[in-house]
Amino acid sequence: MKKVLVLEDEANIRSFVVINLKRAGYETIEAGTGEEALAQLRRNPDIKVALLDIMLPDDMDGFEVCRRIRASDSKIGIIMLTARTQEMDKVTGLMTGADDYVTKPFSPAELTARVDALYRRTGGDVEVDSGEISQPPFLLNTRNRTLEKNGQRVKLTQVEYSIMKLFMDNPGKALSRDEILDTVWGRDSFGELKTVDVNIRRLRIKIEDDPTNPTYITTVWGYGYKWGF
Repeated sequence: MKKVLVLEDEANIRSFVVINLKRAGYETIEAGTGEEALAQLRRNPDIKVALLDIMLPDDMDGFEVCRRIRASDSKIGIIMLTARTQEMDKVTGLMTGADDYVTKPFSPAELTARVDALYRRTGGDVEVDSGEISQPPFLLNTRNRTLEKNGQRVKLTQVEYSIMKLFMDNPGKALSRDEILDTVWGRDSFGELKTVDVNIRRLRIKIEDDPTNPTYITTVWGYGYKWGF
């Protein structure tokens, strides 16, 4: 069974999310506080995707839960749930390690599409590729879904891995932000282009010698990004 963690302190919203995810074939693990969510993850290490509400009643908000999850698990998919529409909240969630966000109110179709797309990114529904892509100083292992730079492992989320694979499969090609969004998050993901931009920013911090002056992932102004090989 495909497991999804649902962290939401409002019982009616949590029930709405759970019902729709169950209809879509997921087993839901529920939590009402940050501490409870972290405890559920420890008890259920096979959870592939976590939905985290930002506004929580205790001292630990969704951002902090996200940080703590990412500190120990780079593989799990994380979607932030927020009633706030400010751009900074979305950016903050993505920069703390989330892969995507959904703004309340959201439709069941949007929610399940986002979860489906992210679940696929975690490797839950895709065939495992076999081989390596070598573009020094980088080595992408498509069997283990890992990246090395100069022989040192770079800790990536599964979405970051998918972006890297897309780039390394298309060296020197300008990729539009829409193309990256459709390929990595899925054509039916309801995603926003800001999600691409922030994940690229996060990826640059991890792989560039100088993230403020990137040489590997370069910007094609008004269009998208290019893997600089």
